[in-house]
Amino acid sequence: MTARPANAHQARLLRLLRDGGPNSRAQLGDQIDLSRSKLAVEVDRLLETGLVVADGLAASRGGRRSHNVRLNPELRFLGVDIGATSVDVAVTNAELEILGHLNQPTDVREGPVAVFEQVLDLAGKLKATGLAEGFDGAGIGVPGPVRFPEGVPVAPPIMPGWDGFPVREALSQELGCPVMVDNDVNLMAMGEQHAGVARTTADFLCVKIGTGIGCGIVVGGRVHRGTTGSAGDIGHIQAVPDGRPCACGNRGCLEAHFSGAALARDAVQAAQQGLSTELATRLEANGTLTGVDVAAAAAAGDATALELIREGGTRVGQVIAGLVSFFNPGLVVIGGGVTGLGHTLLAAIRTQVYRQSLPLATGNLPIVLGELGPTAGVTGAARLISDHLFSPA
Repeated sequence: MTARPANAHQARLLRLLRDGGPNSRAQLGDQIDLSRSKLAVEVDRLLETGLVVADGLAASRGGRRSHNVRLNPELRFLGVDIGATSVDVAVTNAELEILGHLNQPTDVREGPVAVFEQVLDLAGKLKATGLAEGFDGAGIGVPGPVRFPEGVPVAPPIMPGWDGFPVREALSQELGCPVMVDNDVNLMAMGEQHAGVARTTADFLCVKIGTGIGCGIVVGGRVHRGTTGSAGDIGHIQAVPDGRPCACGNRGCLEAHFSGAALARDAVQAAQQGLSTELATRLEANGTLTGVDVAAAAAAGDATALELIREGGTRVGQVIAGLVSFFNPGLVVIGGGVTGLGHTLLAAIRTQVYRQSLPLATGNLPIVLGELGPTAGVTGAARLISDHLFSPA
């Protein structure tokens, strides 16, 4: 993809076609503040670039039938969501429909070179299926703070070896296309906004509870990244004064007391102390425990597992309650691997938020699980690069 929109009107048209699918010129005219003649000029210029193609005649609206247009169906975006313990790679079309999706375990602590070998291998496998000859752009999510304009991770606590690594530049060279990089929870928020539970909400919070904890903040339909890109790093808000040491170097962080890693550690400790037969049996069989084991034990009625989930949900709820009081969002979305803990976790978070925050902020506030699961991040990654490419050069 070499062409870019020449002005803000063309960019707006491209995003309308991305988000709404094929549309008639008349319907596009209903959504954009342009005269009919000016709209025709801009659409024709987009057709000349190849970004947009004709798509037959639209249904009659009482006069001469309008022509449909759509984004070029041959455009392909690559969405990559790198987590602490797994990586998801997907190919989408220009309307961000997922055409192919692969996932495999990884260890982000092995460093960028090893992880990117896996990413490129998965991208190659998707290309080999015939889904794409090449990529017009790629969006990448990483589980740590990112200096957004440069696409560079900055001192990510759970990503040794990634500090200052030029992710955007390195992958752009390897893939041969433009690349944008962001924090993984921002991309989860963008995915839920595009195709998930947040489709109709302009101001919302998206909290990801995985190996770490982060929060995507969407204001007026746009991700708020802050001055340097670190907005939403709620995993390192102090939840317990003088509490456990955290990977970031501080003590008592929320992430140190409840995250995928903290939950696994607490479950192992409970099993070793004889507090849970169910967890002890699983530990003996597997040699380790994960959030999946805790969820299964809780589903079996294990009191210790249920208490671990409720206690963690309460701590997360305390932090979210502060955010709700400060930001007054219209929706809170909970996502990430730990959401396998389900409604026990959600109930604990809701209880704490509704108890602590003012009624004016919580009276009509839904707190819900995300809809897209593991595809939220890759959808958001494709949305990220399309936002960039569907902006004037």
